[in-house]
Amino acid sequence: MRSKKDTVASFAFWKYLFISLWFGFLVFPFMGMRGAVSLSLAIFAGEIAFLGLIRLKVLNRIKEALGFVSQPFKKAAAAQGRSIVFANISLLLFCVTLPLFLNNYYIEVLTLSGLYAVLALGLNISVGLAGLLDLGYIAFYAIGAYTYALLSTKLGISFWLALPIGGLFAAGIGFILGIITLRLRGDYLAIVTLGFIQIVHLILNNWDSLTGGPNGILGIARPSIVSFKFSQPIHFYYLILVITVITAIIITRLNNSRIGRAWIAMREDEVAAEAMGIDTTRMKCLAFSLGAFWAGLAGVFFAGKFAFVSPESFTFFESVFVLAMIVLGGMGSIPGAIIGAVILIILPEVLRGLANYRMLIFGAALVAMMVFRPQGLIGSPRRKVELHPEDEKIYTQEMQSLYEVEKQ
Repeated sequence: MRSKKDTVASFAFWKYLFISLWFGFLVFPFMGMRGAVSLSLAIFAGEIAFLGLIRLKVLNRIKEALGFVSQPFKKAAAAQGRSIVFANISLLLFCVTLPLFLNNYYIEVLTLSGLYAVLALGLNISVGLAGLLDLGYIAFYAIGAYTYALLSTKLGISFWLALPIGGLFAAGIGFILGIITLRLRGDYLAIVTLGFIQIVHLILNNWDSLTGGPNGILGIARPSIVSFKFSQPIHFYYLILVITVITAIIITRLNNSRIGRAWIAMREDEVAAEAMGIDTTRMKCLAFSLGAFWAGLAGVFFAGKFAFVSPESFTFFESVFVLAMIVLGGMGSIPGAIIGAVILIILPEVLRGLANYRMLIFGAALVAMMVFRPQGLIGSPRRKVELHPEDEKIYTQEMQSLYEVEKQ
C-alpha cells in the first residue's frame, strides 16, 4: 500500500507535468511544435528541480540562513528609529535625480508608473484596507478626467483649480455608490461596481453633446504656473511625483489612524466590527469616497498631460489592471501598491521585444505569485499574519466554526 508521502509526490509530479504541457499548448500557435516542446520541457525541468529543492529542504535552509544574516540588520533598524525616514528621503532624492540621466521615452514610462501608482493607492483603500471589491474603480478616473476636460474647454478653468474639483466630484459619486451598495458584500458588490463602470462608459460614449461621444474631447489646457507652461515629459514627471508622495503620506496616516483600523476590522468581519461599535455604514462610504478622490485627481492629471480624453481610455480592463497591481504588490500594503504599479508598467516595456509572449509571461507571473506568495511582494504585516499564522493553535482557532467553539 502506498504511503501518504508517495501519493502527494505523485500528485505533484502529474500537476507539474500538466502545467508544462498546458504552457506548451498555449504557445504552440506562436512558436510551432519544436518551440512549444522545448518550452514545455524547460518548464517541466524547472518545476522538478524546484520540487527537488523542496523535498531536500534546501529552500528552508536558505531561508533560515538569510534570516540569520538579516537578523542583526533588523535589530539595528529597530534600534534606530530614524532609519525608515532616512530610507524614504534617500528614495525620494533618487526619484528626483533619476530623470536627469534618462531620455524622454524612459521619463514617459516613469510618469505613467506614477499615475498608476496613485490609482493603485486609491484602490488599495477600498480593496486592500476596507475589503470592498471595487471592479468599477476606473469610472472615478474617467469622471475626474472628463470633469477637467469640460471645465477647461467650456469654462476656461485652470488645471490647479480643477484638480481638487475633479477629485471632490469623483468622491461625491463614490459616496453615492457607497450608499447604494451598503447591504452588498463580496461578489454581489463586485457585480454592482462592474455595472457602474459600464454605465459610465455608455454615458461617455453616447452623450455626444457633452462628452463628444467616441471622439472624446480635444484641446484641453495643459498645466501652467504664471508664464511657465508644462510641456516637456520631465515637467509632468515631477508633477506626478509630488502627487504620488502626497498620496502615499496621507494614506499611510489614514492606515495608522482609528479610521484605518476600523477599515481593517470591517474587512476581517463586518458583523463583529459593527458589534464592537464601528459605524460600518460611515466607514464604507468613507472608503469609497477617499478611493474615488485619488482616482479623480489622477484623471485630472491624465487629461492635463495628454490634452485629450476619450471613452477608450477608461475601460473595464483598466480596472482589472490596477487591481492586479495591488494583488502583485500586496493588498493593504502602501509600498506594495506602488511597487506593483511600477512593475506592471515597466515590465511590458522591458518585454517589448517579446511582443508575442509578454502577456503570457505577465499572466504566468501573476499565477506564480498567487501560488507561492499570496500576500504579495511587500505584503502588509497584518495580511502576512492572516495568510501565514506562525502559531498552529491560532490557525486552528481561525478555522473553527462558531458551533465548534460553543461546544468547547
